[in-house]
Amino acid sequence: MKLLRYGPAGREKPGLLDGEGRIRDLSAHVADIAGAALGPEGLVRIAALELDALPIVSGQPRLGACVGQVPKFVAIGLNYADHAAEAGLPVPSEPVVFNKWTSCISGPEDDVLIPPGAQKTDWEVELGVVIGSRASHVAEAAALEHVAGYCVVNDVSEREWQAERGGTWDKGKGFDTFGPIGPWLVTRDEVPDPQALALWLEVDGQRFQQGSTATMIFTVAEIVAYCSRLMTLMPGDVITTGTPPGVGMGRKPPVFLRGGEVMRLGIAGLGEQRQRVRRSD
Repeated sequence: MKLLRYGPAGREKPGLLDGEGRIRDLSAHVADIAGAALGPEGLVRIAALELDALPIVSGQPRLGACVGQVPKFVAIGLNYADHAAEAGLPVPSEPVVFNKWTSCISGPEDDVLIPPGAQKTDWEVELGVVIGSRASHVAEAAALEHVAGYCVVNDVSEREWQAERGGTWDKGKGFDTFGPIGPWLVTRDEVPDPQALALWLEVDGQRFQQGSTATMIFTVAEIVAYCSRLMTLMPGDVITTGTPPGVGMGRKPPVFLRGGEVMRLGIAGLGEQRQRVRRSD
């Protein structure tokens, strides 16, 4: 299934994408694509609904983040060896874990706002993992059983705040609008191998990133198991799993977003995002 949320920001309704690309309204059956609805029983209940009986949503409504009420937005850094190389950093021996604040979450086609005074805003296409059931100290072999599904994430980053202002990476990762998620959550049963997904990103039509989750240093199963040792993962938590090479920081000379650009990005089978970049100062 492809689950989504549509409507004005802050007032999104739950929906499902049918085989013809139409949005079907789920609001009579679930309150949101969040919490218990993402658990095994919740997903079975949604899958059992008579698709043709669900109302078709007319027009082309705004899509919100495909997961609502996200408890935690966890991120993994330097998870592709060639990205670590372009960043001038060693390949990590354990996953690099940081936070993106949940207030940064936005829809897949919402504008991305460059923070006031920022000069080094960058892009990162990533595979997002949505947790479906509580996970604490789970074994790697069982880790994927706790996953509800997968989605596209743009881990927008402000490099000066991330690397040059002291402290942790979190500073540069959680500005408002820096976490577009979606367009939809593709349930785990439709993604037989999360380590075999092509992903890409373009800025103003120029392809900057082209990669595959096959080249991740730490697999999705390893990441979920590792994170479950650091925190209890809850239904609706989102883990974004790192980016392949091609970020602006790695260009010679570096290329950063200035405002006015359009980013397009996607992952095979998980859909595409499109964001216009604007300055907020």
